[in-house]
Parts: sequence; C-alpha cells; structure tokens
Amino acid sequence: MKRSRLRATNLLLTAALLAVSFVPRALADEGMWTFDNPPLKLWKERYGFEPTAAWLERLRLSTARLAEVGTTTGGGTGAFVSADGLIATNQHVGASQLGKLSTPERDLVKNGFYARTRGEELKCPDYEVSVLVSYEDVTARVQGAVKKGASPAEANAQRQAEIAAVEKESAQKTGFGGNVVKLYSGGEYWLYRYKRYTDVRLVFAPEEQAAFFGGDYDNFTYPRYDLDISFFRVYESGQPARTENYLRWSKAGPQEGEFVVASGYPGATDRLLTVAQLKYQRDAGNPLQMRVWTSRRDALAAYAARGPEQARRAQSAKRSLENSIKRLVGQQEGLSSPRSFARKEAEEKALREAVAARPELQREYAGAWGEIEAAYRDYPSTAKRVAFTTLVPSRLGTIASNLVRRAEEVRKPDAQRYAEFREGRLPALALSILSPAPVYADMEEAVLAAWFKEAREALGADDPFVRAALGGSTPEEAARKLIAGTKLADVNVRRALLEGGAEAIAKSDDPLIVLARNVEPTYRELRAWEESHVKGVEASAGQRIALARFGVYGKSTYPDATSTLRVTYGTVKGYEEDTTLVPFKTTFYGLYDRAEGFGGKPPYELPARFRDGKGRLELSTPLDFVYTADTIGGMSGSPVVNRDAEVVGLNFDSNVQKLPNRYWYVDEADGGRAVAVHSSAVLEALRKLYDASPLVEELTRP
Repeated sequence: MKRSRLRATNLLLTAALLAVSFVPRALADEGMWTFDNPPLKLWKERYGFEPTAAWLERLRLSTARLAEVGTTTGGGTGAFVSADGLIATNQHVGASQLGKLSTPERDLVKNGFYARTRGEELKCPDYEVSVLVSYEDVTARVQGAVKKGASPAEANAQRQAEIAAVEKESAQKTGFGGNVVKLYSGGEYWLYRYKRYTDVRLVFAPEEQAAFFGGDYDNFTYPRYDLDISFFRVYESGQPARTENYLRWSKAGPQEGEFVVASGYPGATDRLLTVAQLKYQRDAGNPLQMRVWTSRRDALAAYAARGPEQARRAQSAKRSLENSIKRLVGQQEGLSSPRSFARKEAEEKALREAVAARPELQREYAGAWGEIEAAYRDYPSTAKRVAFTTLVPSRLGTIASNLVRRAEEVRKPDAQRYAEFREGRLPALALSILSPAPVYADMEEAVLAAWFKEAREALGADDPFVRAALGGSTPEEAARKLIAGTKLADVNVRRALLEGGAEAIAKSDDPLIVLARNVEPTYRELRAWEESHVKGVEASAGQRIALARFGVYGKSTYPDATSTLRVTYGTVKGYEEDTTLVPFKTTFYGLYDRAEGFGGKPPYELPARFRDGKGRLELSTPLDFVYTADTIGGMSGSPVVNRDAEVVGLNFDSNVQKLPNRYWYVDEADGGRAVAVHSSAVLEALRKLYDASPLVEELTRP
C-alpha cells in the first residue's frame, strides 16, 4: 500500500477517534503562541531547546509589523537586521509602497531599486513600522467592567468603554500607543504597547519577476524559486534609528532537519470558532468574501488591460487580491470537507459533554453555544449589506468616509467612540488621510463604477446605499461625476477638511464628501445592528466558552491569531507528495532550469540581470526552503531563526496543502509546509547580481 493511502487511512482513524474523545493539545509543530506563553516545555521535550528570557526578548523586540499607516489588520512582518534601523522583509510585503514610489519613468516594482547611499533611500508615503515593547494582562479589569444582568449589547459597550480607558491611561503613563487585544475569544484581554516608526525609507527591492517568479501559477506551490525580499530603514529625527535589538544574518542558512523558530504577525485564524460560526463561514461568509474580492480584482484587471501604465498602477492591489482569493479557495475547500468538519464537530461535542458533566461549569456556560447559533441565524442577509455598504474599494472614497466619520466620532467621549477613532489612534489616521501617495483619477473611477454595479446586483436598486451612490444614474455615470467633481486628490483640501472638523465637513459640497455623508446613516445603522445582534453576543458567549475551555482543559493551548505578535516553531524538512519526494530546498540551478523549461516565456521569464549574471552565481546556492512551522497570512516577511537567533530565512508563502490552516492545523505528515527565502541566497544575489556589497557588509557586520 502506498504511503499516501496509509496516511489517508490513518486520518480517517484519527477522525473516528476524535468523535469519541477529544483533548486539545499541541500536535507536532502546532501553534501561533503569544510571547507571554511560549511553548517552552514542548521545545525542551521535543527539541532540547531552552531559550533564555533574553533570547525571547531579543526576538520580540527585533520583530516588527509593517503596514500602511493607521491600519490595525493586514500588513506583514519584518525583522531588524542591523543596529542602524535596517529591516528585512518580503518584496510583496512592501509592494504597495514600491508602487506608490514609482512613476511611469521609474517603475520600482518592475525594475527593482537599490540605494547605494543613505541619501538615496526613498521615504515611503504612508508606511508604519510597529514593535511590541511591552504587554500586560488586563483581563480582570475588562471582564470586571461588565455589570451583572447586562444584555450582550450592554456588556459589549461596557467592555469597550473599559478598553478605551485602559488604552488612554497607558498612552498617558508610558508614551507608547497601546491596543487592548482580545484572546481566546474573550477568555483573556491583553494590553500591547507599541513603539511606532512613521519615517520609513526604501533601501532595496529586486525586480518583481525575481520575487514572484512563476506568478500566480506557482503561488502557494512548492518547489519555489523566488527571491522575495526587500529592505527598508526606519528613521528618527531625520537620522537612521538606533536599534539595539536586531538579529544577525546567517551566512550558511539552515540545514535539513534543523530546528527553527519564526516570529511574526499572523492575520487571523478561526480555530476556536463554534460549529455554528464555522457553518456560517462555510455557507455564507466565505462565499460573500469571495464575491467582494473577485469583483474588486476583476475591476482592476479590466482597468489594467487598458494599457501598460494602467497595468503598472493596478499591479500591487491586483496581486494582493489574487493572493487573497487563492488563499480563500484553499481555506473553503478545507472547510467544505465532510471529514475535516466532522473533526470540528467532535471537538465541540467533547467540550460540551465535559462541561455538562461538571455542574459548576454547566450552570455558567452550557447555554453559550446556543446563543451564538441563534445570533448567526439571521446574519447572512445583513452581512451582505454590511459588506457592500462601503466606499473602501476607492482610495478617495475611503478618505471621504474617514473624514466624515471622524468628524462625528471626535464629538463623543473617547470611551463611546468606534475603536478606530479613539484618541490614541487619531494621529495615525491623520497621517493616512494626508498621505501624499499618488491618486489616479481614471483608476478611481473604474473601481468605483465596478463597485457600484456589483452592489446594485447584490443588494438591489432599492437598497439605501445603492440609491445614495447612484442617485438615479448608472454606475458608470455616478462614478464619473464623483471623481470628476471631487477635490480630495489634493492633500491640502483634505487637510482643510480634517482641521475644519464637523463644521467644514457639514458645509462641504465636494461630491465624495456629500456621498459619504449620505451613506453614513446606513453604515451606522448596520454597524449598530451587527454589534448588537452578532458581535455583542459573540463577545459575551465567546468569553463564557473560553472560560469553560479553561475550566476543562486549562491553558494548554494557544489563542487564535489576531494580527498580533506570535512565535511559531518547526523543522526544516521536505515532504512526500503522492508517490514522490519533495526536497527541503531549491537552488539557483532549479530557477534557471524552470525558466529554460518554459522557454523563458511569462510568467517564467528571468529579469535581464539574472540572465546576464548567471555565470557569476554559485548555482548550487540554496534559494528557497520549506519548514514545518504553523503560519498563515500576515507572517510574510517573518524572520526564521536558528538556536543562535540568527536569521536563516524570511517566510513568504505556504504550499497548497497548508491552506486550510485558518480553521485547523495541517499536520506536517500531510505535507503542510511554510516556504522561506534562504539567507545564503540573499547574500549571493546581493553580491553578484545587484552589486550591493555595502548592504551585505551591513547585514554580516559582527
């Protein structure tokens, strides 16, 4: 019998056993762990690795989140790799900034960039680097703020008010911006304090064809042959920041079977959701998200088809959406697997039976699952309205909405505002609104027209948002009038509206501001319904389920990912696929072979630099490698380090087997792997293809 068939048999047996009894535990190299609760016992027992507190602190303070300024989700990860503020990450993590720094005459995405001196480094228009400097458990305070007998909506408001107070007090006392993070579905709340850098400059990026060789065909596959790297530098007071905590660069990289650790900012997992929540995701939530993303991707693709310049403008956003769509397809396929879903049902059944067997838990927590199920019953129809009642696909539309919403929110006490408009977040919001990144009117018009058309098809012509957006016109006419008439492309106009506050917003006759004002009541009505009927119930019932889980199993596992810092681990290891073996590494030899095998035709063409420089390379140098750590979107750019805290690679992808790991860990025996750029490949390419010896010297400085 083939090993793959044996594996399938074992998986069926495992599912059957889970139906009888389930005890949560870390399987293989499972878990995206918080730094307050790293899996030290597992590391010691399984790998003989016992890091010191200083080792963990250095890793934490060397790992950064990179994102457009003002955003709290999305983005990617990077690592400080020198004492002078140098950050290593992926090319695709910084691609949006590369696009914003590009012009028709200088396409940094297509042709790459290298600043040979500090003076040549390019300041990013709206990029932010955040470092988690401290954290504090505030669970008792947040949970204790809920008054006895409060309804789910009231309880949620009371929690949010206390969270706002905690964040405000932290900023006043420490000077660091802080965010309260909900973990374990509300079982814990932690205050995370960040040091933020907003003067971020581009140092190096390869050609996108080198970073994304094979294009969408090879995305989420392995073997891979991508030099998906870029370097930025953070500045303070006009000078490179002094970063005492940084990771040294490994010249050799990892060996097969080597234990490695990766730290980063995974976006979101849903492994602790109830069966009712998962059914919603499978049957309504994911298909709705797919429709939204596909519509936006198709609009950008149609715009890009108009010509080379339009293609350049749309490339970054289009590639990001294509990546998200492909990931969602794999996640949905996993969720739609009856065998896999049966595992989630078995997990929930085991927990509920354990709760029922203990009277003290039964009294407090048994009804929580039913409350969530009831909350999701009427959600799909409203969720569709929530998804489409927005101007987010348009950059100018987003700015208009933020200006209108901000003017209303800042009138309220801090504790009563939407979280994104609390005092501590207003400076970042202002930087986002006033970003000098280029605006392309024809692209704005194209994406807005397509969005209005999709919204009309999804919601109907009589929907309040659709009526406000179209005003009796066609989607194309409405978008044309809005973009032709708006002055929001001018940063000075935005600044006047921002500083003028509610009065300036109320008096403005800018068509996009007028539309945002008209849409706002519908947006607020839908958000209030969602908070009251779904989010509030989720928060209250989710907290009780989390406490029930703690009561039964203790704190023996990790929380879902929440775009906050985590640490993962595993081994550098190939895998078996069907009847063949997949090696742990690829090499430059393989890159040239794959290009030659396809005759150098897109998406397998090599940049001229690679064609001309082949003879200078040591072709046996490892290029990419796979390892078993538990990762997901958001960990792109994460440093992969060895026991000496040296960077041996930068995470940039996973293989297709791993895509369902949003909902459950895909065991290494099933071929799930993360994919990283090999550290030695970076040095080889910088030296011999890009003539970037100063950058190599900075990376390898003792």
